Amino acid sequence: MKYEINSNGRIVALIDGVWGDVGTVGGYVESKKNLSQTGDCWVYDNAQVSGNAQVSGNALVSGNALVCDYALVYDYALVSGDAQVFGNCWVSGESWVFGNASIFEGALVYGYARVYENARVYGHALVYGNAVVFGDALVYENAWVAGYDKIFGNMKITKSVTGSIDISELTDELVVL
Repeated sequence: MKYEINSNGRIVALIDGVWGDVGTVGGYVESKKNLSQTGDCWVYDNAQVSGNAQVSGNALVSGNALVCDYALVYDYALVSGDAQVFGNCWVSGESWVFGNASIFEGALVYGYARVYENARVYGHALVYGNAVVFGDALVYENAWVAGYDKIFGNMKITKSVTGSIDISELTDELVVL
């Protein structure tokens, strides 16, 4: 075993690892099903993982991030800052969700994707590849954002954006229909 849960609900390292030495106190988990005992995955700082959520592989959850319900964070994914990942959604690959971003309602973020600031990805939407979603952008209603697409500002994406598009001359309130 690599950790145990103390009486305050925090994890405590039982072995040395990327998280630190034996005795290093990590973030909060509700039960041992929330954080795998294998791999280098870890919950840091004041981050919380609860419900049926799982963190595995080499994934990291840090800051004040919240991962709950049936969310999965795995591979080399990072969830940090005040980000929230909840509902039946996945964050995987080498993707990052940080800042005040939220992933929920069956959304998937994977590959090398980045979702940050106040961005929201939900409603079974997919963000993958090297796509970046930030600012106050919304991606939802089964939309796909992929490749090297950048969705930002107050954009609202409700349909797939999988090819190269030049949106630099359009308003930041673009709605792709």
